[in-house]
Amino acid sequence: MVDASHTCVALNGVSAVAGGTTILRDVTLVIAPGECVAVLGANGAGKSSLLRLMNGLLATNSGSAHTPSSRDQALIFQRPVLLKRSVLDNVSFALKTRGVAADDAAEIAREKLAACGLATFADRYARTLSGGEQQKLALARAWALQPKLLLADEPTANLAPAAVHSVETILHRMHVAGATIVLATHNRGQAKRLATRVIFMADSTIVEDRPANDFFASPQSAEAIEYLAVERA
Repeated sequence: MVDASHTCVALNGVSAVAGGTTILRDVTLVIAPGECVAVLGANGAGKSSLLRLMNGLLATNSGSAHTPSSRDQALIFQRPVLLKRSVLDNVSFALKTRGVAADDAAEIAREKLAACGLATFADRYARTLSGGEQQKLALARAWALQPKLLLADEPTANLAPAAVHSVETILHRMHVAGATIVLATHNRGQAKRLATRVIFMADSTIVEDRPANDFFASPQSAEAIEYLAVERA
């Protein structure tokens, strides 16, 4: 049994079923406040489902899940979900829904846009931004809400190298500022750069959960060995 006290995430024997298919199977996991954890695995291994469950978008069929409240976490998708508004309004609107006064919301929004390199884009229509700029906007919006837990699902997939670097820099700064981060990624280099711990998934469950350096130096499971061999090819 996992002790949920003094943890950010605590999952005990969690399973989840959708459409008659088991998409998470007997997952037990504890993530402490302040960790940065990379979730690796092949397509269909259960990475996105794990993040969705932590976010409350996926219900458990068995086991128990302790995660921060919806107000205390944020989920960033591969393709950002943006409002049909300006860049500034995308951030300030999120703050106003939390009860922040309009003037204060605009001030905080401009501060986070500047921190994410988007100060000069404040009045632009959000959906005209490039893919990398849209992802930085999604991060600025999340950062403004000061989440205890940030879930990032393939946040740099299909982005140019410069945009990948920018997004990784923001993620690192959010982590340093106190956010617990769980990052699902196929990018092995990204996992090495950002995370100190790797959760490796296969067949809808956790196969390995180890310090990042140990995992990459000597994977223990056949699934992880094969996965890393393909990545190196």
